[in-house]
Amino acid sequence: MSLRSGPAPAGPFEVAIVGAGVVGCAVARELSRRGASCVLIEAAADVGAGTSKANTAIHHTGFDAKPGTVEAELVRRGYELLRDYAAQVGIPLATPGALMVAWTPQQLEALPGIAADAASNHYGEIRMLEAEEVYEREPRLGPGALGGLEVPGEGILCPFTATLALATEALESGCQLVLSAPVTGITAAERFRIETARGPVSARHLVNAAGLRSDEVDRMVGHAKFTVRPRRGELIVFDKLARGLIERVVLPVPTAKTKGVLVSPTVYGNLLLGPTADDIDDKEVRETTADGLGSLLEQGRRILPGLSGHEVTATYVGLRAATESRDYQLRFHPEQRYVCAGAIRSTGISASMALAERIAQSLGEAGLPLAVEPPPTTLRMPNIGELEPRPYQRAELIARDPDYGRIVCFCERVSRGEIRDALESALPPRDADGLRRRTRALMGRCQGFFCAAEVASLLAEGDDG
Repeated sequence: MSLRSGPAPAGPFEVAIVGAGVVGCAVARELSRRGASCVLIEAAADVGAGTSKANTAIHHTGFDAKPGTVEAELVRRGYELLRDYAAQVGIPLATPGALMVAWTPQQLEALPGIAADAASNHYGEIRMLEAEEVYEREPRLGPGALGGLEVPGEGILCPFTATLALATEALESGCQLVLSAPVTGITAAERFRIETARGPVSARHLVNAAGLRSDEVDRMVGHAKFTVRPRRGELIVFDKLARGLIERVVLPVPTAKTKGVLVSPTVYGNLLLGPTADDIDDKEVRETTADGLGSLLEQGRRILPGLSGHEVTATYVGLRAATESRDYQLRFHPEQRYVCAGAIRSTGISASMALAERIAQSLGEAGLPLAVEPPPTTLRMPNIGELEPRPYQRAELIARDPDYGRIVCFCERVSRGEIRDALESALPPRDADGLRRRTRALMGRCQGFFCAAEVASLLAEGDDG
């Protein structure tokens, strides 16, 4: 395993996967568990450090996907796969359902078409609601709702744990992980020679799951079918005291450009508001803007007036891989032994395991030998959600190891034992952001004001070890 330092393992490998977001990690897991020798190459210093960590964390049914698209098919299949996988390995996931609310006559007119699309996508649980029924379900909504759609299957999950679980299983199955290794060039011959910042890597098959850079990798292989123009989404996290304002995800009626601004509970006990949707040219810009946050707060007060009485815990930005097409750019080139999984946007977590399944099938057809049945999953991830008892709430665990009762981050109730476990895991963090995604340390209302020094000290001890 080659993580962050030294030369990359040259190979040769059977498969190289470029991009260790949730899709790349799912592909690496699927292929390595079925016997393929794989290398997972990531530009950042950790897995899941891009779009996979900065999104709305919705477990999508795919009810509102455009019928007949690749996205519609794979989100539907992926929803089931991820639901079952989450239960197996301990990814925090809940299904509070969703309420799509129409606030204008035009939005109300659009609801029957959305319901018809849901039926075309084989989702039959959707139900039209009159205005009175909307307020029966969410009485704290702002005035003016004209009707809605009830979507019982929509869920919420922990995107951090999902990506880490997939990556961990890939590593345990023999996949090599190369971090801090942006790809600078690709030569295609009998084998691919992938030039990275840490040296060349050789592989017979190549999977492009490079997210915002997927168009650039595609061009390195000789194709130019799409261009990624980042769509910036700013989001606001409200304090846990706001959680009681709604029971389920409150969705807007989508437009041709975006799914719009939602209000959603999180598995960590907060409320989430966002995202905005601004097309930009820079793939590295991740700063929030005064205009964006101001617009979100204004919309949030209209949707849920009670938000104005609650404090903001955090703000963040996610960049989606928007392209000329509204569909995934999933392209198979068997003559090159190359697969492109580009333009995987907001539904990517929900579709990730189905994408991996489909890509494995295509590579098998292109000559990659794969076992029919992978071994059973035995992994169990640490729980960082609020759906089950956390370590500080488990007396029997603390009795065995008092470090689980020694709180470091008081806002999020993160114990010294959890931080120790993260630092000793198969895929340990090397910075505060990585630790945050593994434990929730620094995620609370004080944003590290109280615990940052101790967290930094523990990180330093982990590096020394």
